[in-house]
Amino acid sequence: MQMEQSISSYHEIIRELSEIESKLDMNIDTTLWISDPHGAGERFVSILKGRFGLVWRTAYEALPKTFSNEKLEHIDRIIKKEKYIESEDFSMERQDVIAALVNIIRYKVQCVQDFDQIRGNFNRDVKPLIENLILNFPVPNIVYENDIIADKVISSLAKIVKQVILGQLIVLGDVFDRGDEPDKILRILMQKDLKPFVKFVWGNHDILWMGAAAGNKSLIAEALRISVRYDNLDFLKRLGIDISRLRDFAEKLYPGKITGNFKAKLEISKKMEKTLAMIQFKLEEQTIKKYPQLGMESRLNLEKLAEMFKTGQTSGLTDTHFPTLILDDPLRLTEEEEEIINDLAHQFTKSKQIRRLMEYLFREGKLYHINNYIMNIHALVPSTEDGRFDELYGKKGKELLDHIELTVKDIGENYLAGREQEPFQLAMMFYLWCGPKSPLFGKDAMKTFERYFYKDKDTHKEKTLYWGKNIQKPEFINRLMDEFNVERVVFGHTPVDVKKGEKIATPDGRAINIDGGFSEAYLSRGHALIQTPYSLYAIILPSSEEIIDLHRKKEPTRLTFEMIDTFPEPKKVRDTYIGKELMRRRDYLLAELKKYKGFSDIEAEDLY
Repeated sequence: MQMEQSISSYHEIIRELSEIESKLDMNIDTTLWISDPHGAGERFVSILKGRFGLVWRTAYEALPKTFSNEKLEHIDRIIKKEKYIESEDFSMERQDVIAALVNIIRYKVQCVQDFDQIRGNFNRDVKPLIENLILNFPVPNIVYENDIIADKVISSLAKIVKQVILGQLIVLGDVFDRGDEPDKILRILMQKDLKPFVKFVWGNHDILWMGAAAGNKSLIAEALRISVRYDNLDFLKRLGIDISRLRDFAEKLYPGKITGNFKAKLEISKKMEKTLAMIQFKLEEQTIKKYPQLGMESRLNLEKLAEMFKTGQTSGLTDTHFPTLILDDPLRLTEEEEEIINDLAHQFTKSKQIRRLMEYLFREGKLYHINNYIMNIHALVPSTEDGRFDELYGKKGKELLDHIELTVKDIGENYLAGREQEPFQLAMMFYLWCGPKSPLFGKDAMKTFERYFYKDKDTHKEKTLYWGKNIQKPEFINRLMDEFNVERVVFGHTPVDVKKGEKIATPDGRAINIDGGFSEAYLSRGHALIQTPYSLYAIILPSSEEIIDLHRKKEPTRLTFEMIDTFPEPKKVRDTYIGKELMRRRDYLLAELKKYKGFSDIEAEDLY
């Protein structure tokens, strides 16, 4: 009996060793990065469908170098449209198109497991033909001679190319706010066929909504204020949030035209925006006073505002109509404000629609993610002016980020289990949203109050702290690489305007900012980053206006590439962090295998 168990283990070791060696020699998966979509659902979908730039680059790597740019662009169009295309200016024989598509699939499908995963999605009409083509088995001439069958094969192969072309999608946060379809983006990421390939890194706007869902009332007021500011009322309706009581209260407070720097387009949205802003500011300042360890006393504005009214020094204000401001107790909510926020908080924390989105973020999201020796983070690692890691909660660097992630995960588990939250942890979610040492923010303050109510625009400026300057310094980058055992860092959060000459990557390519102002509220452009076995490059996406103009002119979408690095030999799994783990496991199994020396001599005689 003991020998039978040992022999079984012997076979298991050989099987696992075979799988490990096969995996180590495979090319790394192709990875696509997207950052800061900010609710721009349609643009997000277009990127995933079109695989902006990825199709062309993969075809370039997979096909013979004799393929001209003209042929590559034609294959790119066929794959994107998933059908054979003929045009007056250029076309390819169907047989050549089929051969090219098969070569691309073979380049991406590197093992039996990969092939088995895609086999289930083959078009049943031509499944035997597709299998034989990919496996390099003979196929009948009718595949090439009959245009109807050839077109069916081409369409099927193009779909398979789209399926296998992307191995991993990394989203660097900020799905929420600005645009009106963050729920659409998250539903796409949660889809059964895509979810296993997605790595989600939290942004500060995601943390805002996560903290709100967990019960932080100031964050609830803020999340709703931003939604009405951008007139995303249909989005709130989809989440099951009834704002009718808020609307009625806002109408009662501000029966005439609204005053102040409120940016919503709809007048009722402006009124709700101002109502929520005052509730938000009161609740925030209550938190700041309750927890002085947050170090945010500079954000106590309401007492200063009340003093201005008491002394009559209001000439510097954009707005002097504050019906809910209690001059002798400016941080106190009025009775009606209390009722409104309690009603909204109940709806927010009990909404099944919000819960479904938040479950994905809390369970699947991370503060940072390391892949192929690349650190992926939304914004930054807190640092000091002299290029050292800054301290928060008595921790810094990797220890700080790991501590914050565990705390957010704990808040998430309490929320999902319906347990009461620890008050300071909820206060920490507020700090992560807008605190100066938050790894998700990186500015001295969020000046929403000043932008609304102060005429002096100098008071509106938010001072960016030290990350941007530090990542230009080799000594800081070296410190960061050593701290996290990585070779590069990829981040978003601060839009890069390439039209003004700003660079996506540092000169050495070790720090890469891929926030290109995705939504219309920013630059309406966006960047994507792609790593293939042979290269690492950024794509500058066209703006919405540029896409419309190209469609009007019936011209293909032109993408701008920024090559960051190329690899003389394809990067293999053995070159990655996962590869190093696999090699450690392989060495252990090889040592174990030595214990079974001699078993192979008796296999045939005793076991079969």
